[in-house]
Amino acid sequence: MAAYKLLLIDDEEDVRYSFRRLFAGPELEVITASSGEEGLRLLPKVQPDLVVMDIRMAGLSGLETLRRIRQMDPRQLVILMTAYGTTQTAIEAMKLGAYDYLLKPFDVPKLRALIQQGLKAARDMRQAVALRPSGPGEGEDALGLVGRSEPMQQVFKLIGQLAGSDATVLITGESGTGKELVARAIYQHSRRSDQPFLAVNCAAIPEGLLESELFGHERGAFTGATHQRIGKFEQCHRGTLFLDEIGDMSLTTQTKILRVLQSGQFERVGGNQTLQVDVRILAATNRPLEQMVASRQFREDLFYRLNVVRIHLPPLRERKEDIPLLVEYFLRRIAREQNQGPKSVTAGALEALMAYHWPGNVRELENALRRATVIAKGEAILPEDLPAEILGAAVAGVGRQSGARPNATGVSAPLSGPGAPTAEPDEASELDEVVQLAQRLFQWARRHPDRKVLPAVERELVVQALKETGDNQVQAARLLGITRATLRKRIEKFGIRREIRVR
Repeated sequence: MAAYKLLLIDDEEDVRYSFRRLFAGPELEVITASSGEEGLRLLPKVQPDLVVMDIRMAGLSGLETLRRIRQMDPRQLVILMTAYGTTQTAIEAMKLGAYDYLLKPFDVPKLRALIQQGLKAARDMRQAVALRPSGPGEGEDALGLVGRSEPMQQVFKLIGQLAGSDATVLITGESGTGKELVARAIYQHSRRSDQPFLAVNCAAIPEGLLESELFGHERGAFTGATHQRIGKFEQCHRGTLFLDEIGDMSLTTQTKILRVLQSGQFERVGGNQTLQVDVRILAATNRPLEQMVASRQFREDLFYRLNVVRIHLPPLRERKEDIPLLVEYFLRRIAREQNQGPKSVTAGALEALMAYHWPGNVRELENALRRATVIAKGEAILPEDLPAEILGAAVAGVGRQSGARPNATGVSAPLSGPGAPTAEPDEASELDEVVQLAQRLFQWARRHPDRKVLPAVERELVVQALKETGDNQVQAARLLGITRATLRKRIEKFGIRREIRVR
């Protein structure tokens, strides 16, 4: 079953055929209708993510069909097509709530880009954001703001308190903490939830194009502006616009954003007509805006306009009690995407995940679990299935525990056997030694990208344990913190010859 559905309404068979050839595939199902009347009949049955429709058709026109679609579902995104691109047509289409419009004949790369943008916007509007972990089988399409920690509970409360308000919200936090999820949750619980939601990443769009992306442009406004473009503010009239990474916006664009916040008015690039819109702004940044205001990198008046209500998302390292819930949630979600049963995670792997400092926050955790799910050979994720930097942090973490050494599952075990120290070393110096060892290992891995850290270290640990214990497998297994059967498997796995002798 395709991930998305596109409904094309056009009375020209050649156009319908071209769309099926261009876009139909595993990720996108293309359904076609030859008239506005047929499209309206198919709409409730198909429930498309995106509608692409011609303006001039026999019977119901595209504009009249758009008007009826908006009455049926105000959130339905519609892209209009026309061979007669006039300013009046564009204005009328946007007033009726069209997402955008295209000129025939098509520029195929631009057509693909616009449809991809429309499908993403449709996903953002229709995917629910759960404010708590879903139970097994529940909320299969939900994207979770997961957490029972006190900081996350405060976030949930603020989202609820904002439900009856149109206040501007500033969402702050490090990259990967889930700022866009919070924005979408605010939208879905707001009075504007039946109107469009659009997201713009200000850092991902070149500065020269960002102004056009937000406000649109007139034909001939600059080189390459071959036709009029409708910006995100017009597309989002009566809806919610999420400006991500707003700290990366230039001072010139900040000035125009401030004007829209103050009056709801702006002009397209290269245009003279003042346009009026009603848009709620949600903004997010991972940059310290107060410091940027002090250094004149960010407008102070815009900062206060945005900072009406602030929601701060804590980094994952400050809410580690949520990691088990997040692991469970992501493993269920990955399993649904791959249409298979969810994997479990061993105690050692979970301990390694808990010990890591997560500079990439929740996004990094999800990526680590996706990687581990692919690499894991069985139904459970083992420590060795995790990225090397996570396991290295776990080794450093157990180094803090005096008189303990990590075993093969990541769980600390008491030192014993001939290699055990007779005096407890200084805790700080012991930790420094472990950290330096991990750093040297990673330096070695960078010099030899064809070699893997974990297998090399694991093999050497087995060899050294056997040497330390005079080839006594029982004592070597105890020293490593694993069973004798596991040690035998490691000896066989790494091809370690039974020629270990005490020096």
